[in-house]
Amino acid sequence: MVVLLAILGLGALGGGLWLVLLGGSWYYAVAGLLFLATALLLAKRSPAALSVYALLVIGTLIWALWEVGLDWWPLSARGDVIAVVGFLLLLPWITRRLGEREPVAGHRAPGVYPVGAFRGAGIPLTASLVIVLLVAAASWFTDPHRIDGAAPARPQTASAATPAGGSAPSIPDGEWQAYGRTGFGQRYSPLTGITPENADRLQVAWTYETGDLRGQPGDPKETTFEVTPLKIGNRLFLCSPHQHVIALDATSGKEVWRRDLQIDPKQLALQHLTCRGLSYHPAQQSAAPAAGDACAAKLFMPTADGRLVALNPEDGSACTGFGENGQINLWANMPNVRPGAYYSTSPPVVTASLVIVGGTVLDNVSTKEQSGVVRAFDVNDGHLVWNWDSARPDQTAPISGGQTYTVNSPNSWSIASVDEALGMVYLPLGNQPPDQFGGNRSPEVERFSSSVVALDLATGQVRWVFQTVHHDLWDYDVPAQPSLVDLTVDGRTVPALVQPTKQGELFVLDRRTGQPMLPVTEKPAPQGAAEGDHSAPTQPVSALSYDPPPLGGADMWGATMFDQLACRIALKRLRYDGRFTPPSLQGSLVYPGNFGVFNWGSVAVDPQRQVAFTTPTYLAFVSQLVPRRNDTDLYVQGGERPQFSLPALNENFGAPYAVKLAPFVSVLGLPCQAPPWGYVAAADLTTGKIVWKHKNGTTRDAAPVPLPFRMGVPNLGGPVMTAGGVAFLSGTIDDYVRAYDVSNGRQLWESRLPAGGQATPMTYQGEDGRQYVLVVAGGHGSLGTKGGDSVMAYALPK
Repeated sequence: MVVLLAILGLGALGGGLWLVLLGGSWYYAVAGLLFLATALLLAKRSPAALSVYALLVIGTLIWALWEVGLDWWPLSARGDVIAVVGFLLLLPWITRRLGEREPVAGHRAPGVYPVGAFRGAGIPLTASLVIVLLVAAASWFTDPHRIDGAAPARPQTASAATPAGGSAPSIPDGEWQAYGRTGFGQRYSPLTGITPENADRLQVAWTYETGDLRGQPGDPKETTFEVTPLKIGNRLFLCSPHQHVIALDATSGKEVWRRDLQIDPKQLALQHLTCRGLSYHPAQQSAAPAAGDACAAKLFMPTADGRLVALNPEDGSACTGFGENGQINLWANMPNVRPGAYYSTSPPVVTASLVIVGGTVLDNVSTKEQSGVVRAFDVNDGHLVWNWDSARPDQTAPISGGQTYTVNSPNSWSIASVDEALGMVYLPLGNQPPDQFGGNRSPEVERFSSSVVALDLATGQVRWVFQTVHHDLWDYDVPAQPSLVDLTVDGRTVPALVQPTKQGELFVLDRRTGQPMLPVTEKPAPQGAAEGDHSAPTQPVSALSYDPPPLGGADMWGATMFDQLACRIALKRLRYDGRFTPPSLQGSLVYPGNFGVFNWGSVAVDPQRQVAFTTPTYLAFVSQLVPRRNDTDLYVQGGERPQFSLPALNENFGAPYAVKLAPFVSVLGLPCQAPPWGYVAAADLTTGKIVWKHKNGTTRDAAPVPLPFRMGVPNLGGPVMTAGGVAFLSGTIDDYVRAYDVSNGRQLWESRLPAGGQATPMTYQGEDGRQYVLVVAGGHGSLGTKGGDSVMAYALPK
């Protein structure tokens, strides 16, 4: 025991002195001295050892309560080792060794003493540990992060007001015809069969396994099953990571047809191998299929090798009248052709006459990547109608055969939304690689990077642009599909756009003009970018924001006081001036990190209640610039430069700096910041108020020991809401799908999934009249969730 106390004391004292020199808390150095004093007194068999340790226990408790209050997980990290050692010190085999030089009268055998002889020395330690247990019990039932409240009730009748612009598309209530159900991207269903009163009775109705599993030769790390299926008629349509398109019977789950689009991922340098969904164009009485084409309706599938494929929903055959034998080569007119470096992971926008597609380029490989051009093709025959290249925003006429689009322009990799009545498509834009250095960006790049851009459907011309981050140096690209909703403000119904961002904002804009409907404030931002770069003087912050408070030493966490101490030291060694701290050679803390408070899963919007169901996630990252002396060496990955047919992520060839990016974690691999790391929350879109917010998810599938502690875990994958007042979410990093009461956030039901559910669920009505909830469970490679190939439908019992 003496040796253990001495080791703990030396560790706390050494690390504590280092922290003091960095300007941090004195607690650990003082605790180290008390550990060592206890060890010395214990070695001398002095009962005073227990009193000194009692001082450490009660001092730690007071300090911990001062730093974090009654918050169980931060308290436990500060006190777990100290409490365990305290209980060990009260064991009889320890206490009997204390005071051997003071034998008790009446005992013949020297060195044998009754426990009661040492009760006086043990009372302070016993009392302090009892107090610790009482405080721990109180903190277990206290949640200082929780916001309780009630979302606005659903109106009995829909508003009679008419917006001065577009209104939501009309499709059958039981269908789901686009990624967000309609082109408005609300992820909201008018079905009412599942309610807060019966949701706990949901059960598996059927399961389908695609057979498409990650781990095949050549698969990139980020191989993911992220699809949100479509439901049209009585068929479901989905795609798999390896680019299979599958049609299922929506009521029974039986396979109807399957089409392999025949890409070879072993030949592609993909950053992501996934498909988030298909797009659908219904048959139109006024428009006949192209010559020689039997497709009255079409499914559109963007592929991982840079094609846009049109398929017949009836049997999966190619719509041969579209493009060349049913497909368009998206590499046409693209600069720097390099297989695997350009592709689309997200479904295109489909209107009555157009199919509009963007794409993704590899992040942080070089300054000579492909173009982020967005193109509109005729939905019937596939000819190019317009192209919008953000470097030449006014030149939208179709490019000629010998020209190429602008190298390395910002891209739109996520899902876009459309309002056909207003005649606009709304694009979430990323920034120009490299993400963490912007010294060479053009005025056009500065205008459009990390923005929402509204383009005219007929011409592709810019109607308006709203920038969510100025001079983005943090990979804060706009990752989520905008949600279009008509909001009632001061008795008027206004067509609005809700844009979630990685930094935690929900910008609520008038979608006709791009003007904020909730106040947006330009706040001063930290300065001092790397040599050759600059920082924007201000950054926009919405009145509706999930931006977390800045991190400080008290926010550091670990399994014990020692890895928490290491995180405090790491924090002090990084540059951190709050949100928008520029990347640096020293290493900068980026919080929220580029994983995002919100990512491609977006939010769900109830157009009747006018609330958003949101899933904010909080994880800090570290960004460190590494000077490049040449354009050949690998500064981050090590080894020789690969051929350009292979990715060299974060090397930034052509830029003055490579970049090291990593989550801010402890030596044990745990987040350095204290939990919760993930929530479900609801926001009133008309007032900007967060009406309730609860931590969400457990550590069952993320911790070394599979204990289901409800700590609040990260989420990747969006929610869905229903008119029945229930929301569904499967994207947390524990393998569950859950149902929530939209009114107050109460969890109604959960079901264990066979793999990670990092996709957005959907809901529909089957031919049997039941409402189904559909969940894809296939896991996410880079998150480390369990892989699989399951499509699971849940319904109430017949």
